[in-house]
Amino acid sequence: MPHNAQVRIFLRLASLAIALAIPALAVQPKVLVYTRNYTPDGKGYVHDNIATSVEAIRKMGAESHFTVDSSDSPDVFTDKNLRQYAAIIFANSNNEAFTSEDQRAAFKHYIQSHHGFVAIHSASGSERSWPYFWQVVGGKFVEHPRLQPFTIHVTDPSFPAAKGLSSDFSWTDECYFTDHLNPDIHPFLVTDRTKLAGLEKMRTDPNSYRNPLPLAWFHTFDGSREVYLALGHRKEDYANPILYNLIRRSILWSIRGKN
Repeated sequence: MPHNAQVRIFLRLASLAIALAIPALAVQPKVLVYTRNYTPDGKGYVHDNIATSVEAIRKMGAESHFTVDSSDSPDVFTDKNLRQYAAIIFANSNNEAFTSEDQRAAFKHYIQSHHGFVAIHSASGSERSWPYFWQVVGGKFVEHPRLQPFTIHVTDPSFPAAKGLSSDFSWTDECYFTDHLNPDIHPFLVTDRTKLAGLEKMRTDPNSYRNPLPLAWFHTFDGSREVYLALGHRKEDYANPILYNLIRRSILWSIRGKN
């Protein structure tokens, strides 16, 4: 075969290989990590774990083949922009997540379009005046006793995010008490609230909350797959394999329904 013909065949094969590779790269899902903390009076608590949580999720994406964008600007919430994301992760967001009804409408349209949603720790304190957001998260943050160690029980080891966890394990965190629980949530991590210290200092009656107290759950609400993890106050825990894999597998489940 003449040399020029061999070169042409090689170039055609190389072009074909590139053409086949481009679609494969394009199917890698993309997620948005949202971290806004805002109150008009500037008095809302802002966690120091935000940068650490975003960095950890970027690492998860590199390991598990999804791309990660992050933002604390509500301007990202438009129908057009959100179409590119397979899931949205509210990572330690708090207080007012949005600044307009158009942004809330875009968020609602996104949830209703069969995407994924994961909320971490203080995200249950976002949008405290919007009942739809409470339904998506699965509940609304009320308060917590002091940071302390407590025992967590795995109630649903079959849920992918709980894979590899001991049936009971010790954890140190803020133990979140939530109300307005969506009746369709499926808790997979719980704790015995009667064994917590400092309950006498709570503003609300601890006995008004269910026991065992749900700390992580999943559900399918309004067309999307949602997971909430109340754990994650301490920034060093984002390198702990327990929390790291809980978040990673929750994201994958929200995207694919499995991990």
